[in-house]
Amino acid sequence: MEKQGQDPRMPDADSVCRDRAVHLFMEGYNCAQAVLLAFSDILPLDQETLSKLASPFGGGMGRLRETCGAVSGMLLAAGLLYGYAGPETGNIKTELYTRVQSLASEFEVRHGSLTCRDLLGLSVRHDRPEASPRTPDFYEKRPCAGFIGDAAEILEAFIREHLE
Repeated sequence: MEKQGQDPRMPDADSVCRDRAVHLFMEGYNCAQAVLLAFSDILPLDQETLSKLASPFGGGMGRLRETCGAVSGMLLAAGLLYGYAGPETGNIKTELYTRVQSLASEFEVRHGSLTCRDLLGLSVRHDRPEASPRTPDFYEKRPCAGFIGDAAEILEAFIREHLE
């Protein structure tokens, strides 16, 4: 919810996107959904649309174990905040790609990779499509909550630093 005089792209000062994203993940949202929905109050789409948009990116893109879903969610949010809508080839595209590379680089510095299978220490390149049951054991064994929290934290810091 936008407060009077507040930049609509900035989360409420009393909110913590990291905590929001981790909470959403613990409720059962996938990695990409959790990060994207953590910013729903400043994005131009409703929560259902955002959730559907991010839904294929969990498990490193539908459990293909490719790009981490938390990174995908972070970049989807960045696209909605800073992206362009036409067939651009000039500065606007360069500016967005610069932002994307900055965000991705910060995640990679923290975790050594952008790839789901590397982050999880998996040898499988393409996993079965069946989602893992969300049990206490699932959450205990998976470091995903940390990746999700970091992706949200990185984007929140980026937004704060780049208010225009």
